[in-house]
Amino acid sequence: MGPSGIPGSTGWLRGRHMRSINSLLDLSGRKALITGGAGHIGGAVADGLSELGAHVSILDVSEEACRGKLDDLTAQGGTPGVSVPCDLRDEQATRQSIKDAISSQDGMDIIVHCAAFVGTTQMTGWAVPFEEQTVEAWDAAIRVNLTSAFVIAQETREALAASGHGSVIFFGSTYGISGTDLRLYENTDMANPPGYAASKAGVIQLARHLATVMAPKVRVNSVTPGGVLRGQPQSFQEKYVSRTPLGRMASEQDLKGAVAYLASDMSEYVTGHNLVVDGGWTAW
Repeated sequence: MGPSGIPGSTGWLRGRHMRSINSLLDLSGRKALITGGAGHIGGAVADGLSELGAHVSILDVSEEACRGKLDDLTAQGGTPGVSVPCDLRDEQATRQSIKDAISSQDGMDIIVHCAAFVGTTQMTGWAVPFEEQTVEAWDAAIRVNLTSAFVIAQETREALAASGHGSVIFFGSTYGISGTDLRLYENTDMANPPGYAASKAGVIQLARHLATVMAPKVRVNSVTPGGVLRGQPQSFQEKYVSRTPLGRMASEQDLKGAVAYLASDMSEYVTGHNLVVDGGWTAW
């Protein structure tokens, strides 16, 4: 503390211990929970945090998928956390699952919310033409993509504050900060439901809001990825790449570093930020 007693004054800054980049990135012993951790992006994020020493727990709708990912982390030399099978549409099940995960690990340091309804999610009334979309599908997507983020933040707040390194990371989307370019989807059977865009815009704003509500002991940020290459039709890929400055679609690996930065002490003075990882898609 400086003469004024305010952190950030000159005396306080002089007393700060200078740390190496490696030590700032080190997550050894920290407990992380990744929703959607058995999926494509969530799985890559789990690998990255595990590589940095975190004990990574996996929350996904399938217990088999959760355990399979934990086995993968073990095989890669990591120290996995626990399996958390849960349907995020169920509020009470979500709350109880989070409580159990915190109890079984004796705390929580990092939350990464990757689970989401996306364009390929199979549900009647979801990935269909706009006029055929249903409120039931819309509601289900909002519950998974946005409401569950709110619920999980509530249930982890105390544990994250007590950890001394509390970090919450939500996953947004470029369609949460820009309009859908329907030209990309011409002559394909792909869809981009408005419930996806609305929920992702909501989760980005929720992160900003919680960054002030959960401060100063917990940091809350979001990551906004661009389109991830995953077998889309060739015409879609060509159109997407043509309007991306870096000249390619994203891979899951592109998101590992972004999450590692926000989860670790590399970003200990960063909160309320939306880190866009889109190859420049939204730059023009």
